[in-house]
Amino acid sequence: MASIKATEISSLIKQQIEQYETSVDVQDVGTVIRVGDGIATAYGLENVMAGELLEFSTGVMGMAQNLEEDSIGIIILGPYSDIREGDEVKRTGRIMEVPVGQELLGRVVNPLGQPVDGLGPINTSKTRPVEGPAPGVMARKSVHEPLQTGIKSIDSMIPIGRGQRELIIGDRQTGKTSIAIDTILNQKDQDMICVYVAIGQKESTVSGVVETLRQRGALDYTIVVSAGASDPAPMLFLAPFTGVSMAEEFMYDGKHVLVVYDDLSKQAAAYREMSLLLRRPPGREAFPGDVFYLHSRLLERAAKLNDDLGGGSITALPFIETQAGDVSAYIPTNVISITDGQVFLQSDLFHSGVRPAVNPGISVSRVGGSAQIKAMKKVAGTLRLDLAAYRELEAFAQFGSDLDASTQARLGRGQRTVELLKQDLNQPLPVEKQVAIIYALTKGYLDDVPVTDCLRFESELFTHLESNNNELLEHIRTTGNLPDEGELKAAIASFKKGFVASNE
Repeated sequence: MASIKATEISSLIKQQIEQYETSVDVQDVGTVIRVGDGIATAYGLENVMAGELLEFSTGVMGMAQNLEEDSIGIIILGPYSDIREGDEVKRTGRIMEVPVGQELLGRVVNPLGQPVDGLGPINTSKTRPVEGPAPGVMARKSVHEPLQTGIKSIDSMIPIGRGQRELIIGDRQTGKTSIAIDTILNQKDQDMICVYVAIGQKESTVSGVVETLRQRGALDYTIVVSAGASDPAPMLFLAPFTGVSMAEEFMYDGKHVLVVYDDLSKQAAAYREMSLLLRRPPGREAFPGDVFYLHSRLLERAAKLNDDLGGGSITALPFIETQAGDVSAYIPTNVISITDGQVFLQSDLFHSGVRPAVNPGISVSRVGGSAQIKAMKKVAGTLRLDLAAYRELEAFAQFGSDLDASTQARLGRGQRTVELLKQDLNQPLPVEKQVAIIYALTKGYLDDVPVTDCLRFESELFTHLESNNNELLEHIRTTGNLPDEGELKAAIASFKKGFVASNE
């Protein structure tokens, strides 16, 4: 019989002690005391953090919102019909976060970052918290690079720069989403990543947008975050924060991102619903007191970073839907005061066939010329004034029959300007072509062209320049400056000689 040595026993015991692991798992668990309408109130969970992710016994996740003395208010992120009073809810120790990274490009996800396009799982390795601090004053740089939307009326009169927040505001059915889609389509080959956040829209509408982007090859550089109309209010509230967190990952990597929030009126309504159910005190129009902060902390995360931080940017295009053109309502005025300008779309213009229905009178870009290339700044300088003068004269001319020649000339120029600023759906124009046609307009080359022929003149001029004077367009595209004016005038004049008006 082998004898056991005492030294062996002691070394074995020591080894066991070193390898011994306590498997006591301390979990902070609470009990649901009330549930309904996407909101749960739970008892316990003393050490929970604000915005922490919580897990219900059904596997559905929630997010801690109200931290009260003896209970917490939780917003439920998913189906809540199976959660019952008395169910357990436990802490995860993680602040609410979403997956981020290149792998999301070309995909449609919900506000939790889960794919909803049926194309299988998304294998991302990184996450970011949905709430994050906005870049500080010293981390930013002035907006100086243009973001070309491809829409003549916006790029010429209400220019948007990379890192700007430009509000798109108007009644329903005035073409707000069309402006966003055209802008996304125009970012092709512009080294730009786009995030389209659809809040409270019909699934069929979102599907249509995704299909348009796919057909035009724009889905490759776009992430679509969709919180449908049938989703609970917490998901609608979360969607924009998810979108901007995904965008921030690219911005801090030195890239340029465009984020479209379509639209924040629905997010504000969802936040109001959520807040009232959480028993928070209502304020003006029953919105909670922090509805301004809801939008400001979201939109302030859009920035143009300085060169030390990589020079990336997030440009935000928030949408607000007005009721009967009332821009002085609560949410519209809030968002107007946060953003760096607004593009106002008017239903009267839309119905009279002026599309995009931009009203240049009350639309403004607070970044202005610094977001335009030199060529555009030079040719479009008088455009807004011409249009304003035309609108004034138009009202006056209805009463007077015999107008002097200069008034008639200004009216004629105004009519042609309005006609030329019209643009078809999903037809964004590169900036060099915009410069060429606006130059022709402001230098009077269209003054004797019938108004009905203006758009045909435009398309035929582009064809002519592309085949005979492509170096002029190339010069504008590459340098941002106007080419030699003599050459440009000669090119337009030679085209005009061969242009035949339809009534001749």
